[in-house]
Amino acid sequence: MQFENTLMPDEDQLLGLLEETDGSPIYMINLLKFRERAEYPDGSDSHLSGREAFLRYAEGIDKLLQEVGGSIEFSGEVRRLWIRSVEDLWDDVAIAMYPSRAALLAMMQLPAMEELGVHRNAGLAGQLSIETVIAP
Repeated sequence: MQFENTLMPDEDQLLGLLEETDGSPIYMINLLKFRERAEYPDGSDSHLSGREAFLRYAEGIDKLLQEVGGSIEFSGEVRRLWIRSVEDLWDDVAIAMYPSRAALLAMMQLPAMEELGVHRNAGLAGQLSIETVIAP
């Protein structure tokens, strides 16, 4: 299994968000890899770690999630990999619940997302996001 930490979904992944669903809640599992130092486009706040920059994003996202009826279900630091191996572990894992894929799309279109995205991009070297639903 090969993977690539990236910051943005590709075109097919974005189109997949528009596919019809049954409207059930989704749980987005996010495996996060932080930059050693924050990288803001204007060069500001370079004294921050990637984690510190990402925490600015996370605080704002928590509020936006609540606006669309979602929540952060879990957030924690990755300590080790028990099964399998990878060259480099992720730093944190976060699970966000959205009441539906439509709620996720609505949140992505809020004006505050662009402002918050600056902190996300400054702090993250990459991430994997896995959309899940509760099994029947």
